[in-house]
Amino acid sequence: MTTPPRLPTGRPDKHEPATMGFGTQSVHSGNDIDAGTGALRTPIVMANSYELPDDPSTLSWSGTGTGLYTRNTGINQLGLQRKLAVLEHGEEAVALASGVAALHAVFFTLLESGDHVVVANVTYEAVYRLFTDLLTTKYGILATFVDSTDLDAVRAAIRPETRLVHVETVGNPTTTVTDIAEVAAIAHAAGALLSVDNTFTPPPLFRPLDHGADLVVHSLTKYINGHGDAMGGAVVGRAELIRQIKLDAMVDVGGVISPFNAWLIMRGSVTLPLRIRQHCASALAVAEFLEADPRVAYVAYPGLPSHPQHEVAARQLPNGFGGMMAFAVQGDADAQNRFVAALRVITSAVSLGHDETLIVHVDGSGPRVTAYPPEFRQFGHLRLSVGLEDTADLLADLAAALDETFSPTP
Repeated sequence: MTTPPRLPTGRPDKHEPATMGFGTQSVHSGNDIDAGTGALRTPIVMANSYELPDDPSTLSWSGTGTGLYTRNTGINQLGLQRKLAVLEHGEEAVALASGVAALHAVFFTLLESGDHVVVANVTYEAVYRLFTDLLTTKYGILATFVDSTDLDAVRAAIRPETRLVHVETVGNPTTTVTDIAEVAAIAHAAGALLSVDNTFTPPPLFRPLDHGADLVVHSLTKYINGHGDAMGGAVVGRAELIRQIKLDAMVDVGGVISPFNAWLIMRGSVTLPLRIRQHCASALAVAEFLEADPRVAYVAYPGLPSHPQHEVAARQLPNGFGGMMAFAVQGDADAQNRFVAALRVITSAVSLGHDETLIVHVDGSGPRVTAYPPEFRQFGHLRLSVGLEDTADLLADLAAALDETFSPTP
């Protein structure tokens, strides 16, 4: 006998996001029926400008509401922002041209010359360059890179002039897992804010704001869009912080998202709940398969008990460990390249969170790798973003590529 589905305790209403479950929020939040045509989805509005009222004297020319200029905010952007705020449990959101634009927007808005920021030493390449070169040399903003999984190290890095701590929920590319609630407590005790890049673990996997973060950043290009066909970034958080980011980094710097990209990402986000389940299920199967093969040198995936922060990950990510992992096969850089070239389903390309599985080989050299585990430095790493293909096909492709890479030379 089939068990009937559990009914909600209250009546869901698509106009009241808090009454709906995550899947329903993903479908309905931020979307408006078009008043002019009756279309069920907000259409793409490609206008640069909007008609002004008869008396525009009360308008703020830097205002970020509707009906002014698309650099200030467009119709499609507004809908996407409303949805992102709902999904991340934030008060407001701002959607920008790319994930890097969103990261820069946080730093540009919150930091001034002479300020200090504590940054996770495993972080996205653009963040590393911003805090080792651009923001430091151009604006005199000082940064300390620290292992964000070591809470004592984070405390020790705080200075009187520390204004911000920036970490990633799951570090790119080593998959280190930061305890967000503990780091938030450390930052707030010092009077600093915490920003968290949550790109690897979008809702419903994790919501940093629920764990004390002040701002959460996404590259919308990745999982939230999910189809590899649009670029965007977002910051979600408290209303007063987001409004300042809109004024400083969007209106006056101009990093606004295009209406078409906002529309594409809005469309892609509808299937996020379904996609993320498949990403997580396949990634765990792939990680377990790779770890069991002696031809694989190591696998870094938070869902494996062998992962150094597996306990934190299991507590922090009860709905799934994400679709990202790093590994390497036994051998040198040439062996890694031969393995990638032998794949027939998995595609060698940058980016992540797409419908298709992507792999990229990075060798063990460069200034950033000093913060990486010894195995990353010895073998380099293959960053794998597990997609939506049949899990069996992915496992078969990996197995065949391993056989081809390590087959005896004729």
